[in-house]
Parts: sequence; C-alpha cells; structure tokens
Amino acid sequence: MQSSPQGRDGIEIRPVYGPDDAAKDLPERLGEPGSFPYTRGVHPSMYTSKPWTMRQYAGFATAAESNRRYRDLLEAGTTGLSVAFDLPTQMGYDSDAPEAAGEVGKVGVAVDSLADMRVLFGGIPLDEVSTSMTINAPAAVLLLLYQLVAEEQGADPAKLRGTIQNDILKEYIARGTYIFPPAPSLRLVADTFAYCAAELPAWNTISISGYHMAEAGATPAQELAFTLADGIEYVNCAIDAGLDVDAVAPRLSFFFVARSTLLTEVAKFRAARRMWAHIMRDRFGAKDPRSMKLRFHTQTAGVELTAQQPEVNLARVTVQALAAVLGGTQSLHTNAYDEAIALPTDASARLALRTQQVIAGETDLTDTVDPFAGSYAVEALTDAVEAEALRLIDAVFAHGSAVEAIEAGFQKSEIERSAYETAKRIDSGEQTVVGVNAYTLTGAEAPYQPLRVDPAIEAAQVARLAAHRASRDAAALDAALTAVKDAAAGTANVLYPLKTALAAGATVGEVCTALAAEWGRYVPTDNW
Repeated sequence: MQSSPQGRDGIEIRPVYGPDDAAKDLPERLGEPGSFPYTRGVHPSMYTSKPWTMRQYAGFATAAESNRRYRDLLEAGTTGLSVAFDLPTQMGYDSDAPEAAGEVGKVGVAVDSLADMRVLFGGIPLDEVSTSMTINAPAAVLLLLYQLVAEEQGADPAKLRGTIQNDILKEYIARGTYIFPPAPSLRLVADTFAYCAAELPAWNTISISGYHMAEAGATPAQELAFTLADGIEYVNCAIDAGLDVDAVAPRLSFFFVARSTLLTEVAKFRAARRMWAHIMRDRFGAKDPRSMKLRFHTQTAGVELTAQQPEVNLARVTVQALAAVLGGTQSLHTNAYDEAIALPTDASARLALRTQQVIAGETDLTDTVDPFAGSYAVEALTDAVEAEALRLIDAVFAHGSAVEAIEAGFQKSEIERSAYETAKRIDSGEQTVVGVNAYTLTGAEAPYQPLRVDPAIEAAQVARLAAHRASRDAAALDAALTAVKDAAAGTANVLYPLKTALAAGATVGEVCTALAAEWGRYVPTDNW
C-alpha cells in the first residue's frame, strides 16, 4: 500500500500557502456555521453564546475519595464530570478477583456494585450535571448503575445527560480492555442504543474514540479515518438491529485527541465534521440534520507529556487546548501537568481546569465563530487531512468491514508503523521534545511529590465488597443472573435483565461473568 505523505504527522506542511492552494469550491466545502457540511461548526453561534463544556477526567482509589474530588472540581467551576474507572472495573472484574490484584483503584475508581455507585455520586444531583464515563466493554453495566442511583435520588431518567464511551472496536485496535468477542460486543452496543432511545433519550450512547489510537501512535489522518470507519460500523450495527438511522445517529458522539501541532489538529477537527456529514447523508441516507452533526469531546495529548521538566507540560497543554477550541470542540478535558508521573494532585487538576477558564474568559476566541475559516494554510491542510483519511477508510473497507479489518490486524499495524516512525524521529533529534532531546537540564531537577494511592485501599475495597455480598437476597440474585444468561442466549435486549440484576445487588463481575457464560471471552488472534 502506498505510504502516507511524509511529515511530522503524516501530512506535509509547506512554508507558504496562497490563493492557489484553496479549493475552487471552497464556499460549498465550508458552508455556514451550524449548516451542512458543518466544516465551520455544528452550531451557528458556537462559543459566542455558550462556551464548551469543561470536563476534568477524574477517579482514583475509592468511591468516597473520587466523590470528594468531583465535589472540589464542581466548586472550582467544572461544568461536567468525567469518570475514570480502574482496570478491573474496565475489564469486568470485581475487586476481589485474582486478576484484579494490585490494580484496584490505581488508574481510576473501583466500582463493584450499586453500593459503590451510590457513594461515588453521593450529594451530586445527577439531573443537574452532565457525566461522561470512560468505560467500554461493561459500559452498559455502569450506565445502568448510574441510572439506578439517579432514580434513587428521584431524578427523571429522561433528564439524565452524559456519555458512555462504549466504543469496543477501538479496544481491539489500540487499547485492549475488551471482554467479549466482537459479534456479541456489537450486539451489546446495539442493545444499549435501543435501551437509551426508549429509557434515556438525552444520553449519548457512544463516544467513538480516536484518542486511544492517537495515544498508541496514530497520525491525525489515521485517527480520523479509523474512528469514522468504526462509526460506520456502529451505524450499520444499529440498522441491522432494526433501528432507524435518524433515531440512533443524533445520540452518537466522538472523542479525539488534541496534539501540540495546532494547525494540523484544527484541520483534522474541521475535516472530521465535513466527512461525517457526507457519510451520514450520502452513505446512510440520514434526513435529520442532527444525524449529520459530528459532536466531539477532546482531551489534550497525554502521550506528549513528559516526566522531564514536568512544568513545561503546562505550555503543551495550553497549546493543545487552543487547538481543540479553534477546532470547534463541544467539550474539553485538559490534562494536568504531572500526569506523566502519577495521578494528578488536587492543585494540578485545578490548574488544568484554570487553563480552560483563561482561554474562555480572558481571550477573544469566544467572540467569533471559526476564526481560521478561509485561511490558506488551514483550508489546504483540512483538504489534505480529509483526502488521506478517505484513502485510509477505503483501505479499511477493502477488507469488507471495520471488524474484518480489525481481525486482519490492519489498523493496528498501520498505527504501529506510525508510532515507530515517530520514535525514530525523536531518537534522532529530528523531532524536538523539550526536556527530552533538547533543552535538557544538566543538574538534578527539583523534587516532585506525586500523588500516591495507598495500597491499603485494595484490602478495604475487598472488605466492603464482602459485606455487600453478605447483605443480598441469594434467591433473588440467582434468579436475576439466570435471566441475564437467558437474554444473552436469546435475542431480547439484555439491558433490562441487567438492570434488574444490578438492583438486586449483582456485582459488575457477576453480570459480566453471566454474559461471558453465553458469549465467551475474547482472545486475540496470532496476526496481532
């Protein structure tokens, strides 16, 4: 296959651009803000009437500790919560499972049952906040726990706002926190689409993610192409399940990275909107304008943060946040400067939020919509990113489908090749990384005191889980788990019996084990 154009991000940037570099049909390719093809933004007024949602991704140790952090962030001005779960929770294991040993509460919060979810959101009115949950294989399970807590608070499910990532395909490509094989995993996604359409109409049922592909080494064009290809697969999945495209597509959202290469990132975001609008209208025949609007969350690039001279990460995160805002994101998480070393401290998390607040409140970027529109350089780069991404989408579907390309290892091998090329450029000094291969310090750096998770929290979490297990009605629990297995073996929507089982006290691990009894657990093939 022909290699991508050579450049730092796979897209060549020329020293000078001029009128001859602009597409002849530029007015049609741009459109107006809030109008097809949404190159200039999904809303007519964008940030001139309301800034983006400011989220801070947080979760560590116990539900009580994370709850305290959420309250602090809300008091500091965060307008949306974003939950990080620990690895056992992400992979459907309870905290007392052998596979969970040493990982409980380390990279996110441990949630084993409804009891933990109650504590996690205690005192936070769930009908008044927007909550994003970064969870994939067991996304439906955590969403149901959230709904149960909201209902206990007396909230109307129709008013619950937020997003579950629920993007299982990228787990097979770049991340690895899968549980079930692709086919039943996609069935669970489709069941979640149908359940939310009926029960949680304001909830975003999936956040189709390129972020993790980018963190694994994908170029902007690869990130865009493989993410939109997965989006096509999910829409096909919903249609195959009998759902109308215009009933599903308006609740889809996306999740991209913002790197320090500001111009290319702005171009990527603008190209993404235009491409998705055409995909939904021309490929799927969507009629509802909401189906054609690519709405996305952005997180600054964790992979670009350095442990050397970590305070320099403040500058990196600021540039990356500017790229997201200039690109028209709907919500944004800014990484803390110390995340290359450990979980962020209270102070560093607050400073990361303040970065967004300075951009929104002290600059003029919220005074006009899409200020880069018509820029010779940005418009040419937008076209270049789009052209390369379209080529890669064609390459994905040359395998038959996105799933078949995943099973052939296509996306993963392309990303690994790009990551290797980047590593070579950094090692040779061709690509500058301040503090790593340029402007390094000869003396010892000032000591940094990272946040550490107390190892004792694992034993405490296991003890709480044991107490929870002892408090349940065994007969009701067994009946509920049997209903989950029956639904998994048949064609009924599994979320309804899942909710009943969770309300009866079933744990995350128990319901995932019940599903795995019918669906199996995924084992990667040798060509990976």
